Amino acid sequence: GLGPTAVEFDWPVHWSELLQQHVSFYRALTSADKLKFEQCCTGFLLSTPVEGGVQVEVDDLDRLLVAASAVIPVWGFADWPYLNVAAVFLLPSTFNDRFECGQPDSRISGMVGHGPMRGKMALSKPHLRLGFANDNDKQNVGIHEFVHILDMADGQCDGFPERVREYQYCAPWFEFVRYKIAEVEDGKTNINQYGATNSAEFFAVTSEYFFERPVMLKKKHPKLYQYLSEFYQQNLAEIAQQNKSMKK
Repeated sequence: GLGPTAVEFDWPVHWSELLQQHVSFYRALTSADKLKFEQCCTGFLLSTPVEGGVQVEVDDLDRLLVAASAVIPVWGFADWPYLNVAAVFLLPSTFNDRFECGQPDSRISGMVGHGPMRGKMALSKPHLRLGFANDNDKQNVGIHEFVHILDMADGQCDGFPERVREYQYCAPWFEFVRYKIAEVEDGKTNINQYGATNSAEFFAVTSEYFFERPVMLKKKHPKLYQYLSEFYQQNLAEIAQQNKSMKK
């Protein structure tokens, strides 16, 4: 939870500017919600170290993008279900499952660790930044990995967040996921192929799509949008459309 420590933290003014520049989710919020978003980021950063490996300089923007990745998926929940991430490590590029960069099998941009690395997350710093720099590619590795953490809150990463939805919701969701994964495998959809790996990856990949391109998701995959909107308790397509009509 966001304990009293959040209040003692002195939020630097330029951090709000960094969020405004780099995080479109934050940009779309009201000023009251921006303040709440900052408090949530503060709570996350007070409890979770963001560290750089060798050759990685971790600056304020990196820490804020990691915090934003953690806050965005749980934004709709009244009680903050953030979850046991012991630390987040930023690496200079993609890596393999031994966290080595520059090897032939170094193709991973984000991973939640197992064994001795359990509860720790590794992210490629350039990919973390790219996820927020490009809102059109339906990809955001920070959000993807934190969705896995949310999925794991009930003890298993199975592609269904029991922590946030009651169990009777589970069977129709998995039935639907099987159908959608078949569509991905047949190339009949614009959902990233990686989503067909298993139901946990499907949940994380489509969540990236939901947070990055909600209007498009709702148009092309209305039922999937509805499920994710109910999971996250956020109706992002509606907010995006309201903001668009206000700008006209």
